[in-house]
Amino acid sequence: MLTAWKRRSDLAFLNEVSSVPLQQALRHLQKAYTGFFDGRTAYSRFKQKRHLTGSAEYTKSGFTFRGGELKLAKHDAPLAIRWSRELPYGADPSTVTVTRDAAGRWFVSLLVKQDIPTLPKRDNAIGIDAGLTALLTMSTGEQIINPRHERRDRARIKQRQQDLSRKQKGSTNYRKAQVRLARTHARVTDRRHDVLHKLTTRLVRENQTICVEDLHVRGMLGNHTLARAIADASWSTFRRLLEYKADWYGRELVVIDRFFPSSRTCSACGTLKSKMPLAARTFTCPECGHAEDRDVNAAKNILAAGLAVAACGDGVRPKRR
Repeated sequence: MLTAWKRRSDLAFLNEVSSVPLQQALRHLQKAYTGFFDGRTAYSRFKQKRHLTGSAEYTKSGFTFRGGELKLAKHDAPLAIRWSRELPYGADPSTVTVTRDAAGRWFVSLLVKQDIPTLPKRDNAIGIDAGLTALLTMSTGEQIINPRHERRDRARIKQRQQDLSRKQKGSTNYRKAQVRLARTHARVTDRRHDVLHKLTTRLVRENQTICVEDLHVRGMLGNHTLARAIADASWSTFRRLLEYKADWYGRELVVIDRFFPSSRTCSACGTLKSKMPLAARTFTCPECGHAEDRDVNAAKNILAAGLAVAACGDGVRPKRR
């Protein structure tokens, strides 16, 4: 069918690129339909050529990589690439993916096989409580202030959205306004990912065991008062980065049951309070009188529960009374 499509006048643009990414797109479509009929994914959505985003995947027969220069099939010269990092010595890429984001930026990803050495073992263990005022609170008492990247650029985003709404949909000015808005969003996303990458790398390097809560972020986004702040904190991305970095470098990531009452339990004596409203920023134990910042108290409870999981190999059930 692909060969027949290339002969059609309305699909002549398919001949402008190599056949390799076209064949890969059909393989991806097959994978998407297989996932849909198995009940694992949603129905595949149609991608239009005029959309700002897109990607093309090249296998071995669709590119050459020699002397640090990458040349794609049907290209006369190597791509002018600004490398973000050096490839491992003797790297032999098996797949090259070229991607364009909504901001009009082009990225090239090279898939290479590399053995990542594990880090030396350490005796440190840490519990982490995620929040909004403090992005992360450690069991050591350290707090990472929430940068609130989206709030800092909220006025600019609003202005770009208003500019877009005034343009005629489908016009050249409309597409230019789309790109300006996408660049503003990309600026927020890049800053957020930069902070999360630095935090997760530091945590993995300094600690052997890292304990976090299993937060139901999708359910929390139903709170319309805090939804924007929760989305800006990007707790799901934080956990995803921690998971693969801990796996890479031989660290242990322990995830505590989401119903574990870490904020209502005293980290000193274990007493469980019946209520702990969100406005109360200090935890005071009614039994032993222990008083501490609620987030630090929760982080200490998460650490204790995580060490119990690591030692016993079983989940942590919430206290019923």
